[in-house]
Amino acid sequence: MSTTLRFGPELRRLRVEAGLTLTEFSAALNYDKGHISKVERGERSTSLELARRCDAFFGANGALQSLVVRPGTDPDSDSGTAEPPGGPGRWHVGRRAVLSAGTGALIDFGLNLGSRALSATDDPLLPSFRMQFDQLRKLGQSTAPKVLLPLLEIQTRMIAELAADARSSSRTPALLLASRFAEFTGWMAQEAGDSDAALGWTGEAAELARAGGDPYLGSYALVRRALVTMYGGDAAGTVALARRAQSSELPPRIRGLAAQREAQGHALVGNEVDCLRSLDRARELLAGDDARTGAEPVIGTTHVSDPAAMSTGWCLHDLGRPKAAAELLDRECRRLPPHALRTRARYGFRRSLAHAASGEVEHACAIAKDLLSVMPAVPSATVNSDVRRLARELSRFRSSRAVRDLQPALARVLAPAHS
Repeated sequence: MSTTLRFGPELRRLRVEAGLTLTEFSAALNYDKGHISKVERGERSTSLELARRCDAFFGANGALQSLVVRPGTDPDSDSGTAEPPGGPGRWHVGRRAVLSAGTGALIDFGLNLGSRALSATDDPLLPSFRMQFDQLRKLGQSTAPKVLLPLLEIQTRMIAELAADARSSSRTPALLLASRFAEFTGWMAQEAGDSDAALGWTGEAAELARAGGDPYLGSYALVRRALVTMYGGDAAGTVALARRAQSSELPPRIRGLAAQREAQGHALVGNEVDCLRSLDRARELLAGDDARTGAEPVIGTTHVSDPAAMSTGWCLHDLGRPKAAAELLDRECRRLPPHALRTRARYGFRRSLAHAASGEVEHACAIAKDLLSVMPAVPSATVNSDVRRLARELSRFRSSRAVRDLQPALARVLAPAHS
């Protein structure tokens, strides 16, 4: 079988293994679903650009490209590298690989790059990448982070490269969008269990934002760093970082999200007074937040309708008030959109944990059973921390048939291959 004919079946195998539908996969790559379908069936030849994007998406290390490039040919004679914005020695990527990774998407948006080689950024370019950002962020709710990370990393570097070559009028928005890609890349790295990479990408996000004239995202980076310390069990570090992001000069949304994180830090050590005080401050700051109506991507979650209320439920469990936590989390989890699987898992397991701690074991198991069925699609190192806590909590009720029936599914999620 020729390499071209082998590409389609191999692409389909990788997509199916990743648990992606054709619709999800084509949206992530910004390719027509019918085109991808014909490529998979061997009814249409594959461009090198598409092969590269698929390679980056699945982290196939050139395996997919090798099924398209004929032996003895060298598709890229330029092997120079571009320095990523985070500094020397960090996350290097070839310049030609960066540019070619986005070529398919740019062509699909009707941009004739030609000999201009992206030397200037035209108005249609950034909206196209903004669309990709929104699609990837949505896809992150139903896709394994390790599947998305290669594409996110490539896109972040590519947009930073475009900003470097852009006209001054387009450079600032390009840098700001690159910073949002970097911030989301950091979140997916944390979900994949790589805290060092999460902190590294969060730092790059802050640097890109500063270069673009945004003095605020660097403060939000402190909130993101506080999330890493929170999941590491460092209450004092969480509170200290969160407090640094609550300066009165900052936008209310960042201050509100920082106040939430501070509350979670206080809850870790049972400091109820300071926790509830921080939650009240978060509620006040976020109540009038109108970030969702702005043109820029929303900072923080877009799927939780009342972040302060959800965080209150989260904290109440750590404060030893599981019944109150369960009541609040029941209400807020019902308001989560069905497609937001990652967010539903994050708060749903905390909800199950609260019910289990309240002694409502069968109800806790019923909640967890539904969530465990989606965890293979959205594995999460952070969510697994609550899954482990739930397993320990339920181990107290080994005589319960519901617990015994749930234990194999809990074990599968917590096995090393899934962590």
